[in-house]
Amino acid sequence: MADAEPPKVNGYNPIPSSKYRGATVEDLEPPPALSCNPLDSIGSAIANAYERDYTHLTVVSAETRALLGYLSMPRLKELLKEGKVREKDPVGHAMQKFRRKGNQYKIITMDTPLEELEYFFDGGVNGTKQDFAVVTDGNRRFVLGVATKWDLEEFVRRRPA
Repeated sequence: MADAEPPKVNGYNPIPSSKYRGATVEDLEPPPALSCNPLDSIGSAIANAYERDYTHLTVVSAETRALLGYLSMPRLKELLKEGKVREKDPVGHAMQKFRRKGNQYKIITMDTPLEELEYFFDGGVNGTKQDFAVVTDGNRRFVLGVATKWDLEEFVRRRPA
């Protein structure tokens, strides 16, 4: 008789995989998020990202610090090369906004199990694969960091078997 597939909760298998052994996002030690606001210049955002070797910056409201979207440095390079934006333009012209309607929003916190984060990266939440996750507090009031798929892969590589 074939083994039954374990039950899934919220779309992912809650039984810890041996490769993560109960680890959470906190174990990835994500670096603090680097945020900018929509009125900052694209040039200053690029300089800040490269100075810290970040590939994604969160964009927050200058007044409320609410999370509005993000800047992807690879996408921004393409937009600059194509002449769609200039370095003196505001970040708001190039940022990718988070969709609040139509797509399921997945809260990723420091306590999120790595199995759930992997499921998120693999497109399990809304069918779209993700390269990074914004790590917030449970109420989504504070951006605590950014975790990437590479961070997750590196965690598995450096952890002894």
